Amino acid sequence: MTNDGEPLMDMNLFVYEPAKDAQQLNPLVLAYIGDAVFEMAVRQFVISRPNHRPNHLHREAVKFVSAKAQAAALLKLMPLLSAEETDIVKRGRNAKSGSIPKNADVLDYRHSTAFECLIGYLYYTKRFDRLGELLALILEGPRG
Repeated sequence: MTNDGEPLMDMNLFVYEPAKDAQQLNPLVLAYIGDAVFEMAVRQFVISRPNHRPNHLHREAVKFVSAKAQAAALLKLMPLLSAEETDIVKRGRNAKSGSIPKNADVLDYRHSTAFECLIGYLYYTKRFDRLGELLALILEGPRG
């Protein structure tokens, strides 16, 4: 939810549906779209804050989108996930991507891919309320 109580996300960002049902997509494909959806959410979040200097926006965004930050986000979310969501996370974590970026720890990279896989899955299954709920926990922290 945003500060004014509006849903964080309430419709598709893009108009093209995947060629297969979301449950049938390769976890790396889900992670691919999940990366884009998460990046868009992070960019919107940092722009919603007062400081709009480009270098500041980038530094703030990196706090969320690095492999290490996404792995930490996943760890925070794990106790809150349903069995179905946990299964998607496991599929993403176990997916063989072929290469690991030089600046990322292997475990962080696998957990980051799992996080992106979950985001992509929720996006493509149109579970926007749930996606918004989890994104708000990561971007805004606990509320209340």
